[in-house]
Amino acid sequence: MKRTDVAMIILIASVSVMIAFFVANSLPFLKVDTTGATVKTIEAIPDGISDADQPDPAVFNDQAINPTVKTVIGKSN
Repeated sequence: MKRTDVAMIILIASVSVMIAFFVANSLPFLKVDTTGATVKTIEAIPDGISDADQPDPAVFNDQAINPTVKTVIGKSN
C-alpha cells in the first residue's frame, strides 16, 4: 500500500472512533447515575464460623487423596 492509503485508513478510523464516542455519550441509557444508590448491608457474624459450617473432617484431612497428583495404573511408557 502507498503512504496515502495508510494515512487515509488512519484518518477514517480516527473519525469513526470520534463519531462513535459522541454518539455513545449522547445515549441516555449509557449515562452513569450521579446520585448513587443505597444498598442494604448485614451485620457481621460475631462468633465467626460456627461448628456447623466447618468442613467434614472425614473428607478434609491430612490423609485424604490429593486429586492433583498424577496417578498411574499399570505400566507407564
